[in-house]
Formats: sequence, structure tokens, C-alpha cells
Amino acid sequence: MRIPGQILIGALFIIGGLVLGFGAIFDVDVGVLCLPTAFILAGIWLLLRPYLIGPDSGIRTTILGNVRYDGSWQVTDGEIWMFVGDVRLDLSEAEIPLGETTIRLFAFVGNVRVQVPEGVGLAVDSIAFLTSSRMFGRKRESFLAPVHLRSDGYETAEHRVRLDVTSFVREIRVERS
Repeated sequence: MRIPGQILIGALFIIGGLVLGFGAIFDVDVGVLCLPTAFILAGIWLLLRPYLIGPDSGIRTTILGNVRYDGSWQVTDGEIWMFVGDVRLDLSEAEIPLGETTIRLFAFVGNVRVQVPEGVGLAVDSIAFLTSSRMFGRKRESFLAPVHLRSDGYETAEHRVRLDVTSFVREIRVERS
């Protein structure tokens, strides 16, 4: 199973390798071209991103800091972008729609804590350089390999939350509330 972050990271490695290869073959200083090109592409991507994910998806961005959803809140498809920080999702009192809701997290370093009530299915897909995960007491470490975690009965649960995580170093902890 591929997750969007895994595809993005793979594409960036391929593009970087091609640029460096062409630079070596044609004796071009790619360093002079890479930084401006990266800024231009990042700007285009930031402008187009809201249109690519759809009108009902929320995007939350923070450079340094924590993102916390708890108490009574509406779970919707969305994305969380951060450089360094922790994410806490407490689904105990949340209003979770029928079917599957997807939350994507893009970050460099941090922790993810999820509280899941009985009857709610949770799937966590993570791609990171280093991932440490614990879901309902089961521990798993991963180095440069995707992590796919599913709660028991995920496929048949009426209310399902899917968490796609892309980061460099990530700790994920999932507990029942």
C-alpha cells in the first residue's frame, strides 16, 4: 500500500538524482539552479494545494508548536503541516462521520498521540526515516520502511479514521479511551 507521502519522498529523490546526474554530465553548477527552482516550485505548490485537496478539506499549518484536537470537535478530512511539534487527537468526544475520514500529517520531527474510543476504527500509515509506534500496547520500530497499523475490526467499523503520516523522525502512540 502506498501513501501520498511515500510517493512524494520517492519523487523528490528521483528528481534530485536526475538533477545531480545532468549537472555532472553537462558540467553545470546545479547548486546555483536548485535553490531558486525549489522556491519557485514550493510557491506554485502552496498556491495550488488548496485546489488539489478539495473544498471540504482543512489545512492547518504551524512551524514550531503543537496541534491539539480534544473535547467536542468535528473530525473532517484534512492536513496538518508542521516542522517540529506534537499532534494530539482525542477522538473520545469527537463527532466522527460515517465511513472513512482521512487526516494527513506532514512534519519533520515530533510525536503523535491518538485516543480512540471503542467502536471507532483507526488506521495509521507512516513513512519516515525512523518511526517508533505503539498501538494498543503493540510496539513496532521501523527504519526506512513504511508502518501500517490497523485497529481490530477497522474494515467493518461504521466510523473509521485514517491517519497518513509523513515525516523524518516520528513517534506514534495510539490508546483506547
